[in-house]
Amino acid sequence: MAKRSSLYIRIVEGKNLPAKDITGSSDPYCIVKVDNEPIIRTATVWKTLCPFWGEEYQVHLPPTFHAVAFYVMDEDALSRDDVIGKVCLTRDTIASHPKGFSGWAHLTEVDPDEEVQGEIHLRLEVWPGARACRLRCSVLEARDLAPKDRNGTSDPFVRVRYKGRTRETSIVKKSCYPRWNETFEFELQEGAMEALCVEAWDWDLVSRNDFLGKVVIDVQRLRVVQQEEGWFRLQPDQSKSRRHDEGNLGSLQLEVRLRDETVLPSSYYQPLVHLLCHEVKLGMQGPGQLIPLIEETTSTECRQDVATNLLKLFLGQGLAKDFLDLLFQLELSRTSEAWEGAGPRTLGGETNTLFRSNSLASKSMESFLKVAGMQYLHGVLGPIINKVFEEKKYVELDPSKVEVKDVGCSGLHRPQTEAEVLEQSAQTLRAHLGALLSALSRSVRACPAVVRATFRQLFRRVRERFPGAQHENVPFIAVTSFLCLRFFSPAIMSPKLFHLRERHADARTSRTLLLLAKAVQNVGNMDTPASRAKEAWMEPLQPTVRQGVAQLKDFITKLVDIEEKDELDLQRTLSLQAPPVKEGPLFIHRTKGKGPLMSSSFKKLYFSLTTEALSFAKTPSSKKSALIKLANIRAAEKVEEKSFGGSHVMQVIYTDDAGRPQTAYLQCKCVNELNQWLSALRKVSINNTGLLGSYHPGVFRGDKWSCCHQKEKTGQGCDKTRSRVTLQEWNDPLDHDLEAQLIYRHLLGVEAMLWERHRELSGGAEAGTVPTSPGKVPEDSLARLLRVLQDLREAHSSSPAGSPPSEPNCLLELQT
Repeated sequence: MAKRSSLYIRIVEGKNLPAKDITGSSDPYCIVKVDNEPIIRTATVWKTLCPFWGEEYQVHLPPTFHAVAFYVMDEDALSRDDVIGKVCLTRDTIASHPKGFSGWAHLTEVDPDEEVQGEIHLRLEVWPGARACRLRCSVLEARDLAPKDRNGTSDPFVRVRYKGRTRETSIVKKSCYPRWNETFEFELQEGAMEALCVEAWDWDLVSRNDFLGKVVIDVQRLRVVQQEEGWFRLQPDQSKSRRHDEGNLGSLQLEVRLRDETVLPSSYYQPLVHLLCHEVKLGMQGPGQLIPLIEETTSTECRQDVATNLLKLFLGQGLAKDFLDLLFQLELSRTSEAWEGAGPRTLGGETNTLFRSNSLASKSMESFLKVAGMQYLHGVLGPIINKVFEEKKYVELDPSKVEVKDVGCSGLHRPQTEAEVLEQSAQTLRAHLGALLSALSRSVRACPAVVRATFRQLFRRVRERFPGAQHENVPFIAVTSFLCLRFFSPAIMSPKLFHLRERHADARTSRTLLLLAKAVQNVGNMDTPASRAKEAWMEPLQPTVRQGVAQLKDFITKLVDIEEKDELDLQRTLSLQAPPVKEGPLFIHRTKGKGPLMSSSFKKLYFSLTTEALSFAKTPSSKKSALIKLANIRAAEKVEEKSFGGSHVMQVIYTDDAGRPQTAYLQCKCVNELNQWLSALRKVSINNTGLLGSYHPGVFRGDKWSCCHQKEKTGQGCDKTRSRVTLQEWNDPLDHDLEAQLIYRHLLGVEAMLWERHRELSGGAEAGTVPTSPGKVPEDSLARLLRVLQDLREAHSSSPAGSPPSEPNCLLELQT
């Protein structure tokens, strides 16, 4: 049994931000920190005071955290980035919104005395004395203190105050993980109510000392327990009056949702999984109650989540194709009879278009393509998107939007006329569209077998439903409604959200991408009159669009031409190759010997992480050499910036073939890449034996660790590992138990509607009374489902977690 928490974060947009540049604008981006640990950096939106990001993330964490903070920054090329303001949401704030926090929040000024982090290890005792009791405070150590100095460290000392008396520890130079082991005693007076205050400070020779955080101890409670020892979280100094600057720094629109799940052992979910799988295997031949009923009782706002959970559950059971095939048949059976005798409907204003609504079939297919086809998408679209970004040409086809001044001129060349701009734009778009269609035509063999087989089923089902010659294009449009309109076009318009680019496009590139996406949609709609009439100024692209329709139909014909044997052969071939979990260029340095380790020691190599090993090569096409076997990984953690004089460095702690501990240091180019690699390494090694609970965030330089100054190289680490802190990705390993738990939670939320339907089918049976004698009366699938829900509810009630999963846990915390 495990308690798992995840934080869904969507950073929508900002407004009314202050200007930080001399141009009267800003270049804003967001940094997201969970308990002061940076986990996300959005793309920079250039030259705007009202940026739109639209980026969403999901972070998996252990079930204890205190706050999530959003820092809005202004990027500067030549100097340090400016802090515009921040929004901080505490655990209690998020937990008080069962459906999550959503809305605008005012940015507040960043106060240095509130920017604290870390914990301090204290031992507190009350001892009887000759005249009065004595209070003994032992300051042992601290970890993860905020770096306040330019060298990326602090010079911490601790100040202990009680009843007007102040004592201080020694100063530990250049460490965010200091050890003091110093003890102070104070005389306790009977009935005294004053608290004991323990403050951490960063010592500075010239300027004033920097505040690092404090802990306030209730002495009266300590008198009762007599002794207490542990790690105490450092708190900000909130005694000063806050400046009332809310609204002056602008606002940030956010969506933050906390989900806490108690996941039972697999055996508890087997009845639910078997029941759903049985329904899918029967397909339209069986009673077919459950899948249509789940769709009927699922609200629009949560349909995407339910579709994703069901899809991943069936994908793990090898039934994704069968599940989607059932949904195709259900949607086709609901298709209006008006289709008969009429031409295929298009996107031009018709609302009853096949597979164009937000049905469970459409949402499930969207999730399926992202889970199974993302790598394929990158292979086809990646080069075209990169070329658009690199060229940065001014492209416009709409005469009402052409701005000749944006094209510019050089030297003695005259500015281009509007007609020349339109013609040049059409040429550019025709080149991009032609390159995309050619790449698509060549990609049949690169498309995953399960995706091809699913499209084959879709094509066959639609052709069976509309066999007439007048509906010749309908099966092709059904395929393109997913492939083009719901997969390729959104990726073209928002490449950052599909991980095709690291940054958002500027205004000029965004317009080019939008026009290219429109052209792809016209091709996907099979160049129908309605799509042409919608935007007549797209006419210059029509020759390429018409040619593209023929190319696309030929591509789809080959794509769906895959037999069961070919499908199995392709799957078998792919299963023999360990697919890369993550790959890309990194800089490596492995510690050897003594002496200073500088950033120049890092060497650029191409790394590939599979479910077997972390390997490297000089180039992507070179022969790879295994660096670390997956089973030997013990931890993957961040490294202090001061250690190598650079940021975004991680360490992979592992054992070699002889069982000796080793460490590989890898540098990434940005905080997002760092967290993505850490997530990937942690996820593939989460079930390893011998995972470390602590580590050193520094390096062993000379004869001591740079972080805590310990001299024992193989001793216990000075910071805790964060093996369960990961970012969710589309290619994450499937977690069958979690998906089953999420489906159970959804069904529990609509249980009343399920009982209502059960009463209708069984002729008025009372709610909560499931037939108990299936031997006499055959028990239908809905009755079995209700019985399974009852059993799971009882299992959760008797679990150590206690509370039913349908109730939000207001005491929930997260921790990184």
